[in-house]
Amino acid sequence: MSVAEGTARKPSALWAPDRRAATTGLLLLVTLAAFEQMGVSTALPTLVHDLHGESLYSWPFTMFLATEVVGNVLGGRLCDRRGPAAVLMIGPLLFALGLVVAGTSQEMAQLLVGRALQGIGGGAQVVALYVMIAMVFPERDRPVAFGALSAAWVVPSLVGPTIAGLVTQYLNWRWIFLGLAPLVLIGWALVVIVLRRLPAFVPSETGQRRRGLPLAAVAAAVGLAVLSWAGDHPDLVGLVVVLVGLAVVVPALRVLLPKGTLVVRAGLPSVILARSLLSGAFFGSQIFLPLVLQQVHGFSPALAGVPLTISALGWSAASWWQGRHPDLARPLLMRRGFLLITLGLVLVTFVAPVWGPPWLAAAAWVFAGMGMGLAVSSVSVLVLKLSPEEDRGFNSAALQLSDLFGQSLFVGLGGVLVAQLGPTLGWSPLNAVLAACTLFGALVLSRRAASHS
Repeated sequence: MSVAEGTARKPSALWAPDRRAATTGLLLLVTLAAFEQMGVSTALPTLVHDLHGESLYSWPFTMFLATEVVGNVLGGRLCDRRGPAAVLMIGPLLFALGLVVAGTSQEMAQLLVGRALQGIGGGAQVVALYVMIAMVFPERDRPVAFGALSAAWVVPSLVGPTIAGLVTQYLNWRWIFLGLAPLVLIGWALVVIVLRRLPAFVPSETGQRRRGLPLAAVAAAVGLAVLSWAGDHPDLVGLVVVLVGLAVVVPALRVLLPKGTLVVRAGLPSVILARSLLSGAFFGSQIFLPLVLQQVHGFSPALAGVPLTISALGWSAASWWQGRHPDLARPLLMRRGFLLITLGLVLVTFVAPVWGPPWLAAAAWVFAGMGMGLAVSSVSVLVLKLSPEEDRGFNSAALQLSDLFGQSLFVGLGGVLVAQLGPTLGWSPLNAVLAACTLFGALVLSRRAASHS
């Protein structure tokens, strides 16, 4: 017997025969959601003008984010009670319906209804996909599964805005929505094939009974919309609205997040909080980076977007790398990720002054992207590892909520600082605050996550 004949080839973690449909469906649904997000960002000025909704410019995003919160919570609750199958049967269909409603809009009200359907469907869908990963992929293979999900964002990040711009210019912005709807149905059909092979879901009799989730979800959605509005109004009225929004959001989060998250309890709560600091710090700074390059250094819009593209590549590469090393401790990778983002934030701050070297933005932000690639996938793996089977839906929803509110809080803070102080003086203290948060994540949250992993 030859060596080749005697050596069994290890099946692919993603493309083994019993996982191909699951992997294809997961990647297709996530990729299409990413293309839709990038496309709407590009086409928004045109579609808002066509629908005479300039006064509601930010509301297509706000409506999506607010209803995504509701979809996260309800999807997680249904996953824990009925399993992911029901959610994955409904979520993508709601998302596709929202695409059709938005693509056929004749006025802003209809567009916002379509965005609400997309938010609910997409929010429920992503939680159910996490739960399905836990059911389809054994623990050792989950890092590569989450690495693949991160990679699914790369192509949309690189070519999505360009394609959306061409579609908007030469066809019609409506095709950004309508063209994706049939592809979402294909992804849904592939996932349905997988759902038929999953073992029958047996509800846990020992699972924790959580009351008030739907009401808390609505309160959190309203609070998120209020905070988003306040971020666009950096004045005294906006400050009052922020305080009102926080008064609504904080009690809701105490219900929607694992107990102890807001007080940095060791184990799962610290892991959930880590996601908030990761997303808040990275996107809270990145959203203002093109603005600084354009207004301070005179870059064109296309050239100002280069660091973001390079960062997306770094994110994908680091996420792929962590998937290739499943035996490395996830808290260790969290710590390294936080430190890389801290390094990126410190370096990119030197770009803010007029005398700063603008080329440093690309080098700095590739470090930040690599940090996100290491840490975000590791956080997702840890959440599933630390979650009892009956709480996977709730905890996966909490992870998404932590992500959303971290971004909203720090983007809003950045909006106020930049509006009041300008891109140079406003962005620099913002980056200092964000670097302090990521350093806290590296020194405290990673250690507390490790104590229970």
